[in-house]
Amino acid sequence: MRPHSGETLGTCVGGGAVVGARAFYKVATPQWLLLFSNAYVIARIVLAQLSGQASRSREMQNMAFNFDGWRVVVAGGSRGIGRSTALGFARAGAGVSTCARGAEDLARTHAEIAAHGRPTHSAACDLADRDAIVRYISAAAAALGGIDVLVNNASAFGIRDNEEGWAGAVSVDMMATVRASHAAIPFLEHGTGPCIINISSVASLRCGAARPPYAAMKAAVNHYTASLAAILAPKRIRVNAIAPGSIEFPGGHWERARLNNLPLYHAARASIPFGRMGEPEEIADVALFLASPYARWITGQILAVDGGENLLGL
Repeated sequence: MRPHSGETLGTCVGGGAVVGARAFYKVATPQWLLLFSNAYVIARIVLAQLSGQASRSREMQNMAFNFDGWRVVVAGGSRGIGRSTALGFARAGAGVSTCARGAEDLARTHAEIAAHGRPTHSAACDLADRDAIVRYISAAAAALGGIDVLVNNASAFGIRDNEEGWAGAVSVDMMATVRASHAAIPFLEHGTGPCIINISSVASLRCGAARPPYAAMKAAVNHYTASLAAILAPKRIRVNAIAPGSIEFPGGHWERARLNNLPLYHAARASIPFGRMGEPEEIADVALFLASPYARWITGQILAVDGGENLLGL
């Protein structure tokens, strides 16, 4: 190995590393030790870059989107995709309201949002209850001073093809989306860049034996998204949907599968061309884009965010 190779490597990692790299070449060091030392330095560089990329990604999101003064309501926002979406908007400057049934998760998310110093509101709400939804949307609008963005994220995740599975999917996945949208429209009509973002699923895009109620109701959400977009276009209210692929988060379906049904987890992960599960923040980033002025000419669309999962089938 030539001395200038070591100097080039040292230049990439800072002055101290330059001295160290040159020192290795100035003594009669065995070739295997030179290779080991260079590999160690390179590994440190790569790890540092990867670590920095994660934090820079979040910083870039904050720089790319400015929702200062906006009012955002996330129906179903205490954990997973809803939580990450609510926090993403708060980081970008928005006041945020969230609701959920679980008081503990809701309180924790409320505190995380409030830590960003923006107007924060949360309330317990059973999204299967029509009257509860109307009360929540009205309270959120009062607390924030209006509504600019509504994110419909609730799901009963109806897996079984039985009365209970269908009842939950119809009342939460479908009707909660309809009811929250209806309740929010009078506020959105006076909002800034008003829009509705519905959280669907790639399960809605193909027929299959798994999760019939969930998949069918998410397909209905897709259809309703396009219909509502056409209805609200004259009011300049945009409506879009995100169809996430397999997303893993604490307490979620895929974390439970990883802990309790590893063959299922590995099979699902193997079906994703990118070779990994998605993260809630990756859905939140798309929600921020769709709500932003960058997407001002986009409405009635269903955007799959799945690492290519839908390319190979579900």
